[in-house]
Amino acid sequence: MTLPASLLDRLRRVRLLALDVDGVLTDGRLYFQADGIEIKAFHTQDGHGLKLLKRVGVHVALMTGRDSPMVSQRAASLGIDLIHQGCEDKLVTLRGLCQRLDIELDQVAYCGDDLPDLAAIKRCGVGITVPNAPDYMHTHADWTTERLGGHGAVREICDTLLESQGHWGAVLGTYLHGRT
Repeated sequence: MTLPASLLDRLRRVRLLALDVDGVLTDGRLYFQADGIEIKAFHTQDGHGLKLLKRVGVHVALMTGRDSPMVSQRAASLGIDLIHQGCEDKLVTLRGLCQRLDIELDQVAYCGDDLPDLAAIKRCGVGITVPNAPDYMHTHADWTTERLGGHGAVREICDTLLESQGHWGAVLGTYLHGRT
């Protein structure tokens, strides 16, 4: 995948990757057992990509309009402590995160797939969506991933961030030489 030079320049500035959950980290489908327990499927490659980003100093935040114990469990397993559930205004939440982390909104990449994500996509440094988002989301995003939400889209974002910021060679070298 080849991204425009202007987008790569903005990706170099990213210090926070913020992600919607349903439709981005998952395929957007909700599964409920007969007892009402919710089940979500997360892609392992996405999780590893997020760990790699954190390792090089890029913050990761999860933001969702729903409340789900599964999101808390997934975040804990990945060492993500910036979790915002029941988030009604994602742009307001992002501005608060920027203040807390002492970064600017143009240093944020945000990926979402539906209308509650639109303001964040439009105002962050890099607004990202996934191919399985509604058509109107693509017209407002700076970048649409090649991979679907829940099927490696987040890993694609992570790898692209690592590469654009000059970390990919070191990351790859670590795994080639068995020092993970």
